Amino acid sequence: MTKKVAILQSNYVPWKGYFDLIRAVDEFIVYDEVQYTKNDWRNRNRIKTQAGVQWLSIPVRQEQLEQKISETRIADRRWAAQHWRTISNTYARARYFGRYAPTIEAWYGEACACDLLSDINALFIRAVCAELGIATRITSSRDYDLQGDRVERLVSICRQAGAAVYLSGPAAREYLDEARFAEAGIRVEWMRYDGYPEYPQLFPPFEHSVSILDLLLNVGPEHAAFMKT
Repeated sequence: MTKKVAILQSNYVPWKGYFDLIRAVDEFIVYDEVQYTKNDWRNRNRIKTQAGVQWLSIPVRQEQLEQKISETRIADRRWAAQHWRTISNTYARARYFGRYAPTIEAWYGEACACDLLSDINALFIRAVCAELGIATRITSSRDYDLQGDRVERLVSICRQAGAAVYLSGPAAREYLDEARFAEAGIRVEWMRYDGYPEYPQLFPPFEHSVSILDLLLNVGPEHAAFMKT
């Protein structure tokens, strides 16, 4: 068997493409032993509201300049109740709100008790994967010995994981040196996020780059028809 892995920082309730990437590999490695970046997807994501796209952001403490994602702590526990209230108000008329509301509310209730951003993100990622029927093994970069510069770390993790193929998101084309993977006997493949079909979404015009919650609440069990894998 040719093992394929992906290595990516955790995001807060990510968009559908993030979950397509997870489904496409044998092991998904959450790469939170890297620097936390402000105004990024680590602690925030978007939903579609009547007034347009709206950010949901988890308040976090940035206590040091080179703070890792895995070290980033929550600044205000009230965020979970606030986010759930916004989601429930926004999607109350979505076709599958009644079906998923108790489940999603329970996720937020559990997330409220977490002190670390990584734990919150992992909770949502694993819960959504279960809801989507994604059985990919999910591990953490903490389970591996991290060595070298940015690219060498990825190569090293792939080696330790026994990967023959590394599936990368398209944004990494700017820095990823495929030759260094090839030297280690690892083939690089690139995820594509074009060609997604639109689905019946509240509040047109349609927007793809919103949280997976939008897809679940609008199309429910028909979600597979609007994803890639």
